[in-house]
Amino acid sequence: MSLAKRVAHNTIIQVIGKTASTVLGLFALALITRYLGPTGYGEYTTVTTFLTFFAVIADLGLTLVTVQMISGHREDENKILNNLFSLRLVSAVILLAAAPLIVLFFPYSQEIKFGVLITTAAFLFPALNQIIVGLFQKRLSMELDAVSEVASRLVLILGILISKNLGMGLTGILWATVASAGANFILHYLFSLKFATIKLDFDRSLWKKILSKSWPLAITIVLNLIYMRADILILSLFRSAEEVGLYGATYKVIDVLTTLPFMFAGLILPILTSAWADDNSIYFKKVLQKSFDVMAIIAIPLIIGAQFLAKPIMVMAAGKDFSESGVILKLLIFAVAAIFLGTMFSHAVIALDKQKKMIGFYVFASLSSLAAYFFLIPKYSYLGAAAVTIYSEAIIALFSAYCVFKYSHFLPNLKTGAKALAAGAVMGGCLYVFPAYYQSTLGGLIFIVLLAGLIYILALYLMGGVKSEDLEIIFKKQNKGGSSPYDPTSNL
Repeated sequence: MSLAKRVAHNTIIQVIGKTASTVLGLFALALITRYLGPTGYGEYTTVTTFLTFFAVIADLGLTLVTVQMISGHREDENKILNNLFSLRLVSAVILLAAAPLIVLFFPYSQEIKFGVLITTAAFLFPALNQIIVGLFQKRLSMELDAVSEVASRLVLILGILISKNLGMGLTGILWATVASAGANFILHYLFSLKFATIKLDFDRSLWKKILSKSWPLAITIVLNLIYMRADILILSLFRSAEEVGLYGATYKVIDVLTTLPFMFAGLILPILTSAWADDNSIYFKKVLQKSFDVMAIIAIPLIIGAQFLAKPIMVMAAGKDFSESGVILKLLIFAVAAIFLGTMFSHAVIALDKQKKMIGFYVFASLSSLAAYFFLIPKYSYLGAAAVTIYSEAIIALFSAYCVFKYSHFLPNLKTGAKALAAGAVMGGCLYVFPAYYQSTLGGLIFIVLLAGLIYILALYLMGGVKSEDLEIIFKKQNKGGSSPYDPTSNL
């Protein structure tokens, strides 16, 4: 199979695997929320969010440097991989082991504290998985990751059903989460044996080299963590478990929506990187503009549609006890829009190799968001948390856009965005007059969503806001000596 076909195959498998995993994840969410209710799900969310902080800090930026370090060093690949794996294991064990001890000083219930102890292993396994995923990425074998992810989701669903039948409550759901993570790691490790034999290796000089490459990323990751996840943690300290559950369920839906911009940006990043490296700023700007247009075309109907359908969407996703989450979704959808647009700029910053220039901006966004969380959440609960989340995502998007403008002089043309807004208004008008009773069933809700999407696309097409050749501009081959310099594997 040629390199181009392998890349295309790898990309398709990633999309299919991610889609299947997302669908199964939503089904698992529906089972958990309906079984535990808002209060129980709030406790579940508190446990997982608390551990997320330790797991993300333990990453040390190693996930992002794995592919970089094992690429171009075929003879040293196994040694580098073993040391990355060992360093990841040490950092994860040290930091995650501290979580059950530190949680004792928090004003949580005994069930939550015991839950943190149980679930620690569930965060150790993914930490080790990420190194193996880097190997799969290099070998263009992401179908192995997709199979592992889907299988682990099935294990989670099975565990939830068993826990429900046995009446094990929150503890049973957490054990199911651990089993799912364990199955995921075992499959990743077994599949990795096809390419390498991963074992523990402690090369001090190599560890220093790894850390020298990863520390700027580690700082950025920690800062991202503060402004992206501190809301749930602070909410759990000042408000009831029920409020945490309502907010956490909405966040799960948001997480599903935000996978799209990151997947799209991941495809565009190599093209932008190669264009800039080849000093082709015209093509760089053209691709970035069309990518920005695509994100705007998708983000705008999400905002408008959520204002009419947020409540029935949350009821269908999490159950009737989570109807109040509709208000939260109406707000957080604006943060989603900021992520859609900001993701393209943040990836453009990476293509320009100016990510270190963003550290100061991340510091400001993190500290200001943290202060706002502590001020607003005690007073306004999840509404305050949602407001600050919108602020933090919007300001990072603006900072990223400024950085791109400073180093590439790119300013987005808002013409297509304006047409998308007009088409969205047409769609919103139709939703306003559409009978509300159709929203009470899953089939009716799906029908409304599909109809609204069709109306939006038709209106946008008639306004000239979308053309088939736009995507061709992004992905077309730029012949230079008979081949395309924009090879998606160029920075692997």
